[in-house]
Parts: sequence; C-alpha cells; structure tokens
Amino acid sequence: MTDDWWAQAVDQFGLEPSPEAADLSSADDEPLPSQDLPKRRRRRHAGLDWIIIALIAVGLAVLLRQFVVQQFAVDGDSMLGSLHSGDRVLVNKLSYRLHDPRRGDIVVLEDINGSVEVRDLIKRVVGLPGETIEYRGCTLFVDGKKTAEPYLDRDLVRDDHCGEPQPPVTIEADHVFVMGDNRASSLDSRTPVIGQIPFDHLIGRAFVVVWPTSDWHFL
Repeated sequence: MTDDWWAQAVDQFGLEPSPEAADLSSADDEPLPSQDLPKRRRRRHAGLDWIIIALIAVGLAVLLRQFVVQQFAVDGDSMLGSLHSGDRVLVNKLSYRLHDPRRGDIVVLEDINGSVEVRDLIKRVVGLPGETIEYRGCTLFVDGKKTAEPYLDRDLVRDDHCGEPQPPVTIEADHVFVMGDNRASSLDSRTPVIGQIPFDHLIGRAFVVVWPTSDWHFL
C-alpha cells in the first residue's frame, strides 16, 4: 500500500492517525544519543582550552614578576620628598642586566646585612664606581665638585636637618653609594651596616608610582 492510498482512506472514512503512529513519528525525529557526542566533546575541549589559557596566564605573570617587573610597597620615610610610606612602585628588574646603574636612579636593593629587618630597601644612587663621594653641609660632592640634587625637598633637607655627613670615600668597582632623599631619616650607605651596595644586590630600578592613583608619576 502506498501513502496515497492511506490519504484517500483518511479522507473517505475520517480516519485519524493512531497515537502509536504519532509517537513513532516523533521518536524518529529525536536525535540519537550518538549525535550528542560531538557536542559533548566540543564542550570538553572548550573547557580544556580555558584551563590551558589560565595556566599560561598565571605562568606568564609569575615569569614577569620574577624577571621583568615587580610591584614594591614603600615602607618608611627615608624617601620623603619623592616617595611616601604606603606608595606602590613598579620596579624594572631588567634595567641593570642591560646597563649599569646611573646617578639619580631610585633602586630597590637587598638589605644584605640585615640592618633593620630581612626586607628590601629603596634608596637613590648618588655615587658610581671609581667616584669619590663626600656629603657635608647638606651638599653632595662627587670627585670634589658640588652636585645638584633637584629631587630633594629643601623643606626636609636643610642646614639643621640633613643627617650624618660622609667623609670622602672612593666607591669600589661594581658597587654604588646610595642615600635616602630624606637625609636626616635614612639608614643608607653612610652607615657601615649598609655600606656600598654591590651591583648584584640591586633588585631593579623603580620607574613609576602606581598607587595611590592621586600620586601617580614617573620617577
């Protein structure tokens, strides 16, 4: 029998399709379980892709922090005039792999002698290898010549408030002489407990204040 015959019978006798037939036709339209497999596989692959992306992002963040840029929180008042306690700065850890330190750089350095705590310090480079440094009368002398320090706050560093003097001292090879900008409240290379800093104890150069946002500026 053909479909045409069935259609004619329906028209002539008023036949209705049986529920079983309706159920059978609808069942035929439903996808087989095997048809869902590609979708499930795609969902699993998408989930795996996100896990891989997250792992790569975390790995890159760790590598950047370890070798390129690190955030550092300023603690204390030794750099007042330029930095305040609580400021957060970004430190370029590649700087001194590419070039030697420069006078005026603000650097983060390891506290190699445990002078205050086991923590890092932030100071300014004022003397370079082979130079003779002297600090007297609130004035820095390099190789006998007075050196301008425009970064100092002269309301803080004044004749009656400029900290310990530094008799002439020649800086060793591959070392720097560092001081805080708040000269009267800085434990730095003027004291034997800190002394001159070897290059390999310089963590990096601070180059920008990122927090608080109201104090954002390049160093």
